[in-house]
Amino acid sequence: MADYKTIKGTKIQNYTTDPDNPLTGQVWYNETDQVLKTLIINPGSWSTGGNLNLARYALGGAGTQTAALAFSGYDNSFPAKTETESYNGTSWTEVNDMNTARYYLGGAGTQNSALAFGGSPSPPSLALTESWNGTSWTEVNDLNTARNSLAGAGADNTSALAFGGIIPPNAAETESWNGTSWTEVNDLNDARPYLAGTGTNTAALAFGGGPGQKALTESWNGTSWTEVNDLNTGRSGLAGTGTQTAALAAGGESPTAVTAETELWNGTSWTEVNDLNTAIEFFGTAGIQTAALAFGGRTPITTATEEWNAGPETKTITSS
Repeated sequence: MADYKTIKGTKIQNYTTDPDNPLTGQVWYNETDQVLKTLIINPGSWSTGGNLNLARYALGGAGTQTAALAFSGYDNSFPAKTETESYNGTSWTEVNDMNTARYYLGGAGTQNSALAFGGSPSPPSLALTESWNGTSWTEVNDLNTARNSLAGAGADNTSALAFGGIIPPNAAETESWNGTSWTEVNDLNDARPYLAGTGTNTAALAFGGGPGQKALTESWNGTSWTEVNDLNTGRSGLAGTGTQTAALAAGGESPTAVTAETELWNGTSWTEVNDLNTAIEFFGTAGIQTAALAFGGRTPITTATEEWNAGPETKTITSS
């Protein structure tokens, strides 16, 4: 049998720690751990994270996989919730509550600079907007159009986009936030609630939604929405994260049942990848396409958190 040097043209190198920039497929011996290791490309999979303290669905989310924020929501008992929780990559910690209880709201931003807007404590819909500074929520200027079941995108609490939802009727309205106030801009092509969104207020993506289970995807260029390629599975109550050109869509209610399906967007089309461990809808998300977080949701109402990881990954080589 050919040895590693014959195949690769070089011997396996020894390192006291893992090399800084290994190549895909490279094999090395870690002297500290006393194991052989290699770099692979993980196509992506979901694993279990730390549970929320409060089970709920229709909540808001912001941040990254290791620094996320979960806020508001509903647990089927009135009133809606004001609780906010912060995730450190391992566990959730309760922090200061929102000023107004609500669910089916929109959210955007980071763990220390988030925006929450719209939603409903029960009918009717709200226009209320709150800004998070890493410590507490402050009420700021309202949306121009009160609504719930909308989607949001944005980098932080000074720059966001709100779109879709239920007024009633179903809404196509899009509004842009500049850190002080909301401005009405061009509508979605398809008015719908229960959709997902990701990106920034100048480069966003809207996908899925209802009524029924839609596969529609629309791309925002800072001025207008353009219909692009559909999801492979139409659904409402899904969630998503990432950017306009590298997004992740997961969960939701498909035409047949609540689903665990996950799809990745490459700027042109959606590709089905590994499912969530549990089929859920109306949950919160944070992160990027290669390192995402899914938390809360229903069915049933849950505290569960799942972490999505894809891309380069160091693996220990075993004999099995």
